[in-house]
Amino acid sequence: MPTPTRVPQEERTRVMRARLLEATVELLVERGFGGTSTTLVSERAGVSRGAQLHHFPTKNALVVAAVEHLTEVRGAELAAAASALPAGGRRTRAVLQVLADHFTSPVFTAALELWVAARTDPALMEAVAPLEQRVGREVHRLTVELLEADEARPGVRELVQATLDLVRGLGLADTITDDARRRDGVLDRWADVLDKELP
Repeated sequence: MPTPTRVPQEERTRVMRARLLEATVELLVERGFGGTSTTLVSERAGVSRGAQLHHFPTKNALVVAAVEHLTEVRGAELAAAASALPAGGRRTRAVLQVLADHFTSPVFTAALELWVAARTDPALMEAVAPLEQRVGREVHRLTVELLEADEARPGVRELVQATLDLVRGLGLADTITDDARRRDGVLDRWADVLDKELP
């Protein structure tokens, strides 16, 4: 009879942390920041309260780590989507779709819950602000790269920023109601603008 192989402690810890982080994101999306508790997270993840508190002693530590984790996952998905973008005339519209998909994904909804809660919670703001700045810089860099934009040219940086503000705002509208049809029309028109303005 073969001896059962033992999973190394490091791997068990990694799997348990991933379950906690995924459960946190699910609860942030379903119940919001106020409705997410460490007890609910440990129950959903199937992890003991003691183990959860060992890794994440506070709710703030848990939700910031969860959004950071999901941001990394979504960053990898964005990179994969970017590698499949078409060349030529429909590229700009396809880039806008990749960005719109990002800003209507669970990572955006979870991050939005965190931003709203951090607005009136100084300790949470201290944890969230550096993460948001890092993510913002990375999405900006990726957008410049995908649009093949030359920010050394006058007005190009502002167009890139306007693009990000636009897709973020459309993502925000989508949290209230399914806004896909209107969003598609707006993105079609903005792609025309970018194709004219970006060389």
